[in-house]
Amino acid sequence: MAPRSTKSPAAAGGIQVIARAAQVLRALDADPGGVSLAQLAERVGLPRSTVHRIVASLTAEGLISAASSNGRVRLGPEFLRLAEASRRERWQELRPHMQDVFDALDDTVECAILDGGELRFVDQIQATHGLRAVSEVGSTAPLHCTANGKALLSGLDDETVMQLLPSRLERCTPNTITIRDELVEELRAIRRTGVAYDRDEHTLGISSAAIALRESHGALVALSVLMPTPRMAGREREIERVLVRTARDAAA
Repeated sequence: MAPRSTKSPAAAGGIQVIARAAQVLRALDADPGGVSLAQLAERVGLPRSTVHRIVASLTAEGLISAASSNGRVRLGPEFLRLAEASRRERWQELRPHMQDVFDALDDTVECAILDGGELRFVDQIQATHGLRAVSEVGSTAPLHCTANGKALLSGLDDETVMQLLPSRLERCTPNTITIRDELVEELRAIRRTGVAYDRDEHTLGISSAAIALRESHGALVALSVLMPTPRMAGREREIERVLVRTARDAAA
């Protein structure tokens, strides 16, 4: 006689719900730009009504959020916060490289990652002198007008870049590039030099330079040095030398 299951119907049903919720979250992870409920139902092979209930529950918990006004959804802030907590140790391996840049240049050094179509700051070493520039850890910024963002985009192919960028690039300052083809041309130049710049493009008076790295698990990250624009003037060669050396050391 086959052994009887010791699980109650309610317990089995609960496990099935968790498994289906995991399916939905994995399907969203594959498309950071968001998907419609119909697309989501097709991807996970479940009825649309079932997917709608799961999405509603996960949205209430902050694990899913709206990606657009037409019903597309994507991973939510609570899911990203939990994921970031599990990855925090991984950024620590980059700390020695951040410290090397900080010791060489004596200005704020930041570590950032791709978060869907945005840049998210995950770590930083702040400058100690009075005049300094700082971004808040955990905050996000556009990809197209930050040195970190452009460094990360340069690590992707042009097709992926165009999928990530919005159709209209927001003008944050008079120096912001707002034409996508012009940005793509700049990214090609960054791939050759290895160093990306933001010269008053995101915030007037603040400039930065960045490199893209792969951490040990293969994730693409950017290290940048951030400073008031007057302090960067005439230091580009020094900054590039430090960043390129750091990229080489990290790769080794």
